Amino acid sequence: MYRNIYLKKGKEESLGRFHPWIFSGALAHADDGIEEGDVVRVITSDGGFIALGHYQGGSIAVRILSFDDVVVDKAFWTAALGSALSLRRRLGLADSPRSYAYRLVHGEGDFLPGLIIDVYGKTAVMQAHSVGMHNARNELAAVLVDVMGGRIDNVYYKSETTLPFKAGVEHDNGFIVGGSDDNIAQENGLRFYVDWLKGQKTGFFVDQRDNRALLEEYSGGRRVLNMFCYTGGFSVYALRGGASLVHSVDSSAKAIELTRRNVELNFPADGRHEAFCEDAFKYLDSAGDNYDLIILDPPAFAKHRGALHNALKGYTRLNHKALSKIRPGGVLFTFSCSQVVTKDNFRNAVFTAAAQARRRVRILHQLHQPADHPINIYHPEGEYLKGLVLYVE
Repeated sequence: MYRNIYLKKGKEESLGRFHPWIFSGALAHADDGIEEGDVVRVITSDGGFIALGHYQGGSIAVRILSFDDVVVDKAFWTAALGSALSLRRRLGLADSPRSYAYRLVHGEGDFLPGLIIDVYGKTAVMQAHSVGMHNARNELAAVLVDVMGGRIDNVYYKSETTLPFKAGVEHDNGFIVGGSDDNIAQENGLRFYVDWLKGQKTGFFVDQRDNRALLEEYSGGRRVLNMFCYTGGFSVYALRGGASLVHSVDSSAKAIELTRRNVELNFPADGRHEAFCEDAFKYLDSAGDNYDLIILDPPAFAKHRGALHNALKGYTRLNHKALSKIRPGGVLFTFSCSQVVTKDNFRNAVFTAAAQARRRVRILHQLHQPADHPINIYHPEGEYLKGLVLYVE
């Protein structure tokens, strides 16, 4: 049914450890007629079947869907999405009255590489990172509605910025199933506008949910600076936590406007909050020692391994500025969402920044992505979000 691709001798080792990627350098040859996005069978150099996956161009040649020789059909997608939902139900998310925003499918972490699905109330936002998942989008959407059993009414497809640009795939963002103008999601009793049309990721950063809740616990009576605020999630939690002042900063005017709307949605006419459209480094240079709680949650400084060195310099520089400015007794929440930056890389960058700032610093918490962003144990690259909570004397 499916065409075959063949591995070079000895290149099946990573698949024996169930890693979900095959790199292009591992391929010997392939059957004629294979196109990007096709499901292919992977054959070892001695002729044995080893895996099944989506073929694609680029350095990652195959994203593995199964290590069994199966048919990728409606039953396959139903089982995979059902497994993802079962985990979220066990986590208390899928049926929780307090958190209507959560991730249902997290790519390799849910054994569905190339697919992201976030749920915002009655709307699921689906995002493809591979042509194979893009080709399956309509079938996936139909199965998703069935599997969710009334939990969602709408499926919005948003892959304009995530599909491989060299694939030449044409598509428009839009609703595959249903349609809704209600773009307000709830998280832990707070409400947020979700910009699934033009916003980053699927419109909201659900991966910081647990870390926002932790920040709320530290916010009472503090003067808070939220850098790279995007939609203002940390700012809204800080206000509910009793912060005496919250300043939100982002270089994007659109992000600042969305932050203001989210603050107004939860805390109308609250004079404790101000938002500033300004470059983060310039703002910190002129900030003075006005803050005793600072959040640094920048966009990824490194999209690929070649950018790692400069990214680490950027993290050191940014954290040095914050550590130099924060008041004694202050708390710094600092993050990296760069996949190629390891926990040790990031911690060393922050360590260097602390030494340069000559401050006494203690680690209170080591943070990571939440349980609805699971990490496939055979795919350590999936551990992308890392953070530290620091007490600064």
